[in-house]
Amino acid sequence: MVATFKLSSEQLSSQGHYDYGMRAVSSVINAAGIIKRQEPDLDEYKLLLRALRDVNVPKFLRDDIPLFENIILDLFPGIEKPEIDRSPLD
Repeated sequence: MVATFKLSSEQLSSQGHYDYGMRAVSSVINAAGIIKRQEPDLDEYKLLLRALRDVNVPKFLRDDIPLFENIILDLFPGIEKPEIDRSPLD
């Protein structure tokens, strides 16, 4: 998780609303806890990957999302993107 934030701070555009400090770490840990309670059998790497995406992607600018996805691919090689059932939102 720390490597993700470090690389993001180095490679993504500089925006005032981007946060890679302890507040961001806390948000990802909280999101991971919620996901773990909802899906207790989810693989730990997929759990972290989903929490990182759920917390960070909504705040990124469109141009930064592919860069973030490439960081994720580099740090989580071979881990498939977890499928998320968003049907309650439809």
